[in-house]
Amino acid sequence: MSVDVTVEREIARERPAVAGFVMDPANDTRWIKALDSVRTLGDGPVGPGTRVERIASFLGRRIEYVNEIVELVPGERLVMRSVKAPFPMEVRYELDEAGDGTRMRIRATGDASGFYRVAGPLLGAAVRRGIERDLDELKKVLEPR
Repeated sequence: MSVDVTVEREIARERPAVAGFVMDPANDTRWIKALDSVRTLGDGPVGPGTRVERIASFLGRRIEYVNEIVELVPGERLVMRSVKAPFPMEVRYELDEAGDGTRMRIRATGDASGFYRVAGPLLGAAVRRGIERDLDELKKVLEPR
C-alpha cells in the first residue's frame, strides 16, 4: 500500500520565522500532535545527515522511528527519510511566500508494511488527518494573537 499525501496551510507569519521554527527538531513536540518525544542524535548543527529519533502514537500504536535529514535549504525546504521505522516514509516541508505570510506544505510518501499494510485503506486518510491537525496547531502556535 502506497501513501502520497500533501497538505498545505497559510500561516500569517514571515517565512523566516516559520522556517526557523519547523526546521528545528527541538520544536517538533510543540506542533506535531502525535509526538510524545523527540531527540536529535549526535552533535553539531541540524543539517543533512542529522538523525532525529521520535516516539509517537499512530493508529492506536506506539511507534519509534528515526528520520534522517537528506536535504535542507534554509527558509525553503526540509526533506527527511526514515532510516528506522515500521514503514519507510519520506517527509518534505516546503515554504513559500503567500501574501503577507507563508504557505507551509507537507508531503508524506511511503510504503506500508506489516500491521500498517493491513490498515491500508485507512493509512492515507490517517496520515492526511494527522498532517492537517499538525498544520492547524502550527498556525495556533505561530500566528500572532
